[in-house]
Amino acid sequence: MASGQFSSQPAHDSYDVVIVGGAIMGSSAAWFLTDCAGFKGRILVVERDPAYQFASTSHTNSCIRQQFSNEINVRISQFGVEFLKNFRERLGGDPDIPDIVLQDFGYMYLAGSESAANALRESYQVQKACGAGTRLMNPDEIAAEYPFYNLDGIVLGSHNPVDEGYFDGATMFQWWRRKARQNGAEYIENEVTGINRDSNRVSGVTLASGETISAGTIVNASGPRGGATARMAGLDIPVEPRMRHTFIFDAETPLERDLPLTIDPSGAHVRSDGQYYLCGCPPFEDGPKAFDDFEPDHSIWEEKLWPALANRIPAFEAIKVVNFWTGHYAYNTLDQNAIIGPHPDVSNFIFMNGFSGHGLQQSSAMGRAVSELVAYGGYRTLDLTALGYERIARSEPFLEKAII
Repeated sequence: MASGQFSSQPAHDSYDVVIVGGAIMGSSAAWFLTDCAGFKGRILVVERDPAYQFASTSHTNSCIRQQFSNEINVRISQFGVEFLKNFRERLGGDPDIPDIVLQDFGYMYLAGSESAANALRESYQVQKACGAGTRLMNPDEIAAEYPFYNLDGIVLGSHNPVDEGYFDGATMFQWWRRKARQNGAEYIENEVTGINRDSNRVSGVTLASGETISAGTIVNASGPRGGATARMAGLDIPVEPRMRHTFIFDAETPLERDLPLTIDPSGAHVRSDGQYYLCGCPPFEDGPKAFDDFEPDHSIWEEKLWPALANRIPAFEAIKVVNFWTGHYAYNTLDQNAIIGPHPDVSNFIFMNGFSGHGLQQSSAMGRAVSELVAYGGYRTLDLTALGYERIARSEPFLEKAII
């Protein structure tokens, strides 16, 4: 065993499906495939970091929302909520699987201009048509329910207290991985260093340990490394690592009620996190980072984040950081939306990339989608064609405006 968790050597030299990356997306795909009645093949999951120390999955804020600007993203999250609420039953009823509780105090988007308010109104119509519980609130309505906000300059709020909030994403991931392995999916600690391609098909992968493994289908689930993995197959996607900082803080004067995940016009976001509060914001310069660059920028807290929090919630003038971490978005520079499905010219190479910060909440629907593509050759439940590679090839954004 390489690390005591996974073997470094594959048990076979040929697999029906090789999944590159075994974090939340790869494990979702692996479990859904093992649970899919239409698939009985052999699965190999190749994970370079089985401790998941550097995976985006390990640095997530574990939230889910329906407040998106595109219908397909609302539908994806609605399935995600249904799945996590019925997680034990979905995974076969194992009594050892814990309930996953959704802390559904919602997201609160605050608009600081009329143009931002109009964007919230437009998204509200999309969400309402999907049956989401979103409500638009004027400043007086917000103040009546959440008197701790300073609403100077706020034009409109958008809040959904139904099936929106945060949950234990780590538990969901761990049980997907465990059940996928119990069902026969093989995980190894290794790294894909090359992808073999014969014209319009990929035929296998080369591992860092030297083996060449034949593959019927390859799934790119390598998170911020998704662009690099695609290039091994001679393909290109506009996905790059973007750094994000998260801080946990204690407040000298805690708020009298749970704080919705509040998205401030400054770009800062903050929510309740048990007895503490969790917050973050984009860096000063939001550009690509090296895969292994996790060096925190402490000036973000002092110069950008804390001032924004104290302005919006005066009680947060007196707060103390108790923990922090950095992670990477797998950022789709074209339109901040997922890229899911096969390459049009290399049909057995499947993308599962570019989630731009909302991957964990979309992982249930994406794993199901990949299992349908592999087992049946097309989507059978939720049609994700709009998120396919074709728009990338045409350089035609399918823009998601509600990005945090």
